[in-house]
Amino acid sequence: MTTLDRARCRLHAHPRAWDAALAAGVLVCMVTGSFAGQNGGWAVHRPAPLSLALMICGAVALVWRRRAPRTVLALTAAASVTESVTADPRTPVAMAAVVALFTVAASTDRTTTWRLGLATMAVLTGAAMLGGPQPWYAQENLALFAWTGMAAAGGDAVRSRRAVVRAMRERAERAERTREEEARRRVAEERLRIARELHDVVAHHIALVNVQASVASHVMDKRPDQARAALAHVREAGRTALDELRATVGLLRQAGDPEAPTEPAPGLHRLDDLVGTFRSAGLHVEIARDDAGTVLPASVDLAAFRIVQEALTNVQKHAGTGARAEVSVVRTGKDLEITVLDDGNGHRTASARGGGHGLLGMRERVTALGGTLTTGPRPAGGFRVHAILPVTTSTRVPGDAA
Repeated sequence: MTTLDRARCRLHAHPRAWDAALAAGVLVCMVTGSFAGQNGGWAVHRPAPLSLALMICGAVALVWRRRAPRTVLALTAAASVTESVTADPRTPVAMAAVVALFTVAASTDRTTTWRLGLATMAVLTGAAMLGGPQPWYAQENLALFAWTGMAAAGGDAVRSRRAVVRAMRERAERAERTREEEARRRVAEERLRIARELHDVVAHHIALVNVQASVASHVMDKRPDQARAALAHVREAGRTALDELRATVGLLRQAGDPEAPTEPAPGLHRLDDLVGTFRSAGLHVEIARDDAGTVLPASVDLAAFRIVQEALTNVQKHAGTGARAEVSVVRTGKDLEITVLDDGNGHRTASARGGGHGLLGMRERVTALGGTLTTGPRPAGGFRVHAILPVTTSTRVPGDAA
């Protein structure tokens, strides 16, 4: 973030301080301008007490220009009219009214802007032309007319630009939400379709295999011919089920995927190798394990490995330089608890809300195994990922509840 961006953020965070600084600057300009002579020279005289009081009142009113812009415009316009008809005509009190008119134009609609702008222009210019000591065609009167018009036009342009930027931001956010919702809807529909296909394939053929196997077992001794026929049906049903499963799973493959895995699925037995890759990349990782002798189902073993892998990847990406991570794998009763902590100070807003793709994948793995996943920032800084995986699981297929 540049120095200008930081200054802009501070100004937005403290608008009253910015208005006070603006009011002080306008007061300085008005007091300095009051010493200008008729022909642009410098006169050796001081402003009249009434002129000085009007300048101070107009500048002080600008401090509240955001809270009550129309009231401030009325006060500054009244001070300008008073200055035009009673005080030193060289005192530029109208500068405060020009700033107030700009604020009104930037904070209201176009119709109100032009209505108030024309009224302010007519009142200030008319008072200067009719009540001032100078001729009506004096250049100061024409300048006042031009400055009030430019203030109204400039404020309206700023308001229009803000509206365009706000509309563009809203459209972008709405488009992003629409894309995310569409992606989630398509993923849910695809999961439901695959679950339905797998259910139809497996349920039908496994039921047939079960029936034919029962028949074969019942008639094995007395009618071996019928038993052989039942076993033939079992073999045929199994082959058909395998073919249909292969076709269904083939829909999920991409071009270039191998037909079958060429290496064992990763598990916690490869945890040291996984941590070694992160250590070689500069991340300090400590491991604490208390799961000796635990034989995990393949699905639980794979899920545990992937959770640690994704959590350490998030630490590497978001925790900042010099971060430390701690990985603990503990067997508690019938559950396996996995905890990944870090002390980083990086910004993980999306992750903390649960909107990251990595956390979403971890949550789906844990939920499919009937476990729980808890993620979030730590009170002392850093991030925490805690998963509880039942060692004896009953994997749920998405769509069964529906």
